[in-house]
Amino acid sequence: QVQLVESGGGLVQPGGSLRLSCAASISIFSIKHMRWYRQALGKQRELVASITTSSGSTNYADSVKGRFTIARDNAKNAMYLQMHSLKPEDTAVYYCNAETYYGGFPSWGQGTQVTVSS
Repeated sequence: QVQLVESGGGLVQPGGSLRLSCAASISIFSIKHMRWYRQALGKQRELVASITTSSGSTNYADSVKGRFTIARDNAKNAMYLQMHSLKPEDTAVYYCNAETYYGGFPSWGQGTQVTVSS
């Protein structure tokens, strides 16, 4: 199973930017898909963005399209979520998720808190 460690969360004002990082314990070439999810207090976890590591193909939730960018760094075995024009409704714990080519359940990181508030 993949160990995932997120970082980069924090408190930011509306309209600000943050970059989240997710470091994987194995080669990114062994990972089929990587995703960012978020869960706001009292709400269900939702998919924010995903990337297919081999092709770089990406998908985004409608609520973040045009504001968030998901990317991977093959050399660092890492994935990122660049977030711009942040809104209070983006406040949530953000989780990294990875699905390998070896099957089994996807792996999750511990989460990183993002708070957008003035």
